[in-house]
Amino acid sequence: MSTAAVTDKRPSTLRSASLPKWSPWAIAAGSIVVAVGIGLGAGLSSKVEWGLIAAILFILGTYGVAARVEGRRQAKDRVVTALVWVAFLLALIPLVSLIWTTVKRGVKVLDPFFLTHSMGIVADSEPGGGIYHAIIGSLEQVGLATVIGAPIGVLTAVYLVEYGRGGLARAVTFFVDVMTGIPSIVAGLFILSLMLMGNMQPFGFAGSLALAILMMPVVVRSTEEMLKLVPNELREASLALGVPKWRTILKVVLPTSIGGITTGIMLAIARIAGETAPILLLVWGNSFINNNPFSGAQQALPLYIYQQYANSSGSTAAYDRAWAASLTLIAFVMILNLVARGIARWKAPKTGR
Repeated sequence: MSTAAVTDKRPSTLRSASLPKWSPWAIAAGSIVVAVGIGLGAGLSSKVEWGLIAAILFILGTYGVAARVEGRRQAKDRVVTALVWVAFLLALIPLVSLIWTTVKRGVKVLDPFFLTHSMGIVADSEPGGGIYHAIIGSLEQVGLATVIGAPIGVLTAVYLVEYGRGGLARAVTFFVDVMTGIPSIVAGLFILSLMLMGNMQPFGFAGSLALAILMMPVVVRSTEEMLKLVPNELREASLALGVPKWRTILKVVLPTSIGGITTGIMLAIARIAGETAPILLLVWGNSFINNNPFSGAQQALPLYIYQQYANSSGSTAAYDRAWAASLTLIAFVMILNLVARGIARWKAPKTGR
């Protein structure tokens, strides 16, 4: 018998023992049980402390069990994976808690009447009223801001990617970076200074201008990244056929990246929908319905939430209305994000088999 045949019959030494797939769940369950026991024994009343103890025990237990069964090298890999899971859960807990608290408190007064009526003559300390005027104001202000900010942002991104060269492009990029980080109150103060120079009274369109300033850098950055993903081969093929550059951008580049551009615009809308400071400075709020954003004070959902909570001292009605309006605003932002994801999937490039 040959040596190779004998060697083939020997068991492979490259395979080592490994933990079953359910072992992380078992370690996590055991860590929770031990953490609860430690918390009860030590008299710890906070569940946050129990969770931190369980997380530490989970990491230590993962390393101990994996090191004993699989070796230290594989144990280190499992510890890193455990740390990622713990970090994910720590980031998820505040989000879930926020949504749960908002839903729990917001459903108390959230009904069709609340969505179709304004505050009118209802005092903040009295029950009743609704957010119809705030919904109208938010939709008009955010809509006008989108009409202003989205085209300017897209065209600026097209210039930076397709035409931008030299000092002007570097200056535009620098100011876009600066605008990305400016506080919303600064944009509101800028528009307010222009209003004071013109001796204007608060009105909804002024808030739209401030929101457009906040929206533009977000649209520029997202659109710029989407345009950079378009393969240069598409541009070169179009130009080789004698198509002018502006027509190549209009007929090739933008249609190819329209899904990502639309998604970026939707996310920018979701970002400005919750701004309160510019609206407080420029729009002031109104208890009655005002469908004209170019004349008179208007209401908006973020401002309505702030005013109801600020006036909720000793009144559960205003407090409940603030939570119901918060739930409505979260639902609005969530719908925008879902629409953005749907558009991104719909307009994603189709790959053939």
